[in-house]
Amino acid sequence: MDFNDTPEEAAYRTAARDWLATNAAEHKAQAHADDMAAARSWQARKAAAGYAQITWPKEWGGGGGTPIQSVIFGQEEAKHPVQYGYFTIGLGMCVPTVMAFADDATKQRFVGPALRGEEIWSQLFSEPAGGSDVAAIRTKAVRDGDDWVVNGQKVWTSGAHYSDYGIVLVRTNPDVPKHKGLTMFWLDLKSPGVEIRPIHQMSGGSNFNEVYFTDVRIPDSQRLGKVDDGWKVALVTLMNERLAVGGGGGAGPKEIMKLAREVAQGDGTLLNDPVFRQHLADWWVQAEGLRNTRMRTITALSRGQTPGPESSIGKVIAANQLQDIGNSAVEALDQYGIIVDPALAPMKGLFQSATLNAPGLRIAGGTDEILKNIIAERVLGLPGEIRTDKDAAFKDLR
Repeated sequence: MDFNDTPEEAAYRTAARDWLATNAAEHKAQAHADDMAAARSWQARKAAAGYAQITWPKEWGGGGGTPIQSVIFGQEEAKHPVQYGYFTIGLGMCVPTVMAFADDATKQRFVGPALRGEEIWSQLFSEPAGGSDVAAIRTKAVRDGDDWVVNGQKVWTSGAHYSDYGIVLVRTNPDVPKHKGLTMFWLDLKSPGVEIRPIHQMSGGSNFNEVYFTDVRIPDSQRLGKVDDGWKVALVTLMNERLAVGGGGGAGPKEIMKLAREVAQGDGTLLNDPVFRQHLADWWVQAEGLRNTRMRTITALSRGQTPGPESSIGKVIAANQLQDIGNSAVEALDQYGIIVDPALAPMKGLFQSATLNAPGLRIAGGTDEILKNIIAERVLGLPGEIRTDKDAAFKDLR
């Protein structure tokens, strides 16, 4: 691993830092109607400067830069209060899939508006009966002339309630094994027959949605990839998802150590409790392991290499650590741990938010079980899990 910037990377970091210092201040000084308006304004500002998607080709509005430059800009941007998540799924997963499989006219129509924050995309994969098995999709599409008629249901679709477009994976052939009868389309989420129902989460938010399709007509011209070859297209999306969906953030070892100094216990504070100090040590060691794992990824990017499946390690550890820290902090706060209101709760409800949101992070972008299988099979080289449905026709599965 190399923890230092090369001269070229250091120069890029300086330029990004200077641009952010000026533009983040200007953005903060502007009046915005709401959070979405502020997000669109910042996204447009970044796009105009080539910072919206640094690794995309310049002809598509990107920066024409390298993955390590994207990492550097992300590190510097994180130091400013201009982080908005509305565009992560679209720019990180959906639009790259469109760019890889759509025709030029479709790319010309959608890439620019998405890059500038004018249109938002969501990804419609998960289903109630599928769990973490993306290939177990039951939403079906039947060919009708130049259209496909889609019926079924998706669930846990992040941001669908404020999205304009989406990519959807459907079953087009039930007579072949489950991975071979899928097809991918893009669609307008305002199409007749599409119903979006936000799911009320225990955190109080409603970012996830159920999406129902009732005789939704999708033109064949909106197909991404070949008929029944949607699994290949989905893999491109999922590879991007592993990079776009992170774990952890916010409530980490430093934050709970600060809390431990403030919570009274006996004649001292929680920081004096030897059992709790052991937990702090464990979390700190985990955090250092995560930092070094990320540095391996950054080092690979800096050398022009593609990070491997070992990136799954970071999400498994970070999401679980976030939940563990949140639960421990809420318990340590005793009666004050039930206060969720940021205006009243200790440290603005940081740990309560972690407790309520961490379970979702352990599912989004791949469950713990799926990621552990990836680590076991592709990192450690262990034998693959036995899959009895691999060669059976999907219609014969129960």
